[in-house]
Amino acid sequence: MVDDSPGALEAAIAGQVPFGTELYVERGGRPLLVKKQVVLTGDRLTDAQPGFDNQTHEPAVHLSLDSAGSRIFKEITRENVGKRMAILLIEKGKGEVVTAPVIRTEIGGGRVQISGSMSTMEANDTALLLRSGSLAAPMEIIEERTIGPSLGADNIQKGFQSTMWGFAAIAVFMISYYMLFGLVSVICLAANLLFLVALLSLLQATLTLPGIAAIALALGMAIDANVLINERIREELRNGSTPQAAIHTGYERAFGTILDSNITTLIAGIALLVFGSGPIRGFAVVHCLGILTSLFSAVVVSRALINLIYGRRRKLESLSIGQIWKPGNSAKAAPAK
Repeated sequence: MVDDSPGALEAAIAGQVPFGTELYVERGGRPLLVKKQVVLTGDRLTDAQPGFDNQTHEPAVHLSLDSAGSRIFKEITRENVGKRMAILLIEKGKGEVVTAPVIRTEIGGGRVQISGSMSTMEANDTALLLRSGSLAAPMEIIEERTIGPSLGADNIQKGFQSTMWGFAAIAVFMISYYMLFGLVSVICLAANLLFLVALLSLLQATLTLPGIAAIALALGMAIDANVLINERIREELRNGSTPQAAIHTGYERAFGTILDSNITTLIAGIALLVFGSGPIRGFAVVHCLGILTSLFSAVVVSRALINLIYGRRRKLESLSIGQIWKPGNSAKAAPAK
């Protein structure tokens, strides 16, 4: 409790501190004379959160006390209505006045509100100090760094740039190596990225640096499925199949390989999601969603586009899937260009 006895504060400032009291300085620089007898300790404080007064709508701090603390606080407030109670943060033998509010009425139930003449930032700081003061072990700050939001924004921007450059490099390679089928693969890759971002938006997930890394990995896995399909179609053409038969057989036989490889990777992603924490779980969520979208885009979207291009042509003589090479034979033997 604050000692408001007449002349006590003046005597303490003059150097004659009354017995059983201590002189502190509030944050505003005003002296404060506090009695040494402790009413409640931080062990009785269960929570402290910033908020607003329901009546005046001014910033406030809401405290929660345990059952024993509630009984003690109810008795103290009943006996000291109109007086001030100081909340001190004592660490390593040094005390600091967090706040010294006036007791307006008897407070029971373990719910305490501190309000009046404080800003929202001050309410947040007061709640933080109260929570730290309720810790059983003392806090020792070894190093403190303040990182501005520009650093995180710069890292996210670089992550997006790396993903875009990787997408562009994949697109150039696929189109130059597989020609029209490569262009279809690039369109499927863009659709996969669109599906993945749409799912993340639907789940209201926060995109972090591990999430961006998972997106880049999902792009590589999605294009791997298209490479398997294209190479399977090339193999069927080398074996002498007609273009339409090569497309049908290529998709049918490549699907099993794509499914097996994605299931094994999905198992690893689920393990990261279950046993991981923090950024690892964020990576695992995007990784698992990327596997599902890559399966859909590589098989369904790709097959739909190929059928749209070649499905209407009955007399199909060649496929634009790049050069078909066969050992011992020339490229002319294959029905491709």
